[in-house]
Amino acid sequence: MEKFFFLMFAITALCSGLAVVTLRNPVHSAVSLMLCLVQVAALFVLLRSPFVAVAQVFIYVGAVMVLFLFVVLILDIKKAAIETFPPVKRRFVGGVIAVLGIELLAFIFASPFGTAPADAAETTTESIGKLLFTKYLFPFEVVSIILLAALVAAVIMAKERQR
Repeated sequence: MEKFFFLMFAITALCSGLAVVTLRNPVHSAVSLMLCLVQVAALFVLLRSPFVAVAQVFIYVGAVMVLFLFVVLILDIKKAAIETFPPVKRRFVGGVIAVLGIELLAFIFASPFGTAPADAAETTTESIGKLLFTKYLFPFEVVSIILLAALVAAVIMAKERQR
């Protein structure tokens, strides 16, 4: 029975994920992304991780997707012109992204950060919090700095377009 539900959730997540990138209407694409995120939360429930499933629904579906829909509805997509990079800049940006992607994959496969806890006692909310603010404090802070830099860059880019 569990295998049936896994296949049902996985196929629905895959189809809605493909709809995100293939649909032309940005609102339909955002709703498909919401469906995909709910299916991922259902997969977390099947993995017996209800805390991560609830966090997935609250944070991604509840907050981030509402923000995405708000931005999509505020922007006038037809008037927005898509700027293209010159070929030299495209190659440079593509090379930088490729190098960063390779480094990220090497880091993931070489580091102990991606390893699962050894016993089930380490999967409670309290133990996750303790690990997050002791052993994994540095990666947690790096992610927060990256998100802050992305937020500042978005504000700077929005102010430049207003001028």
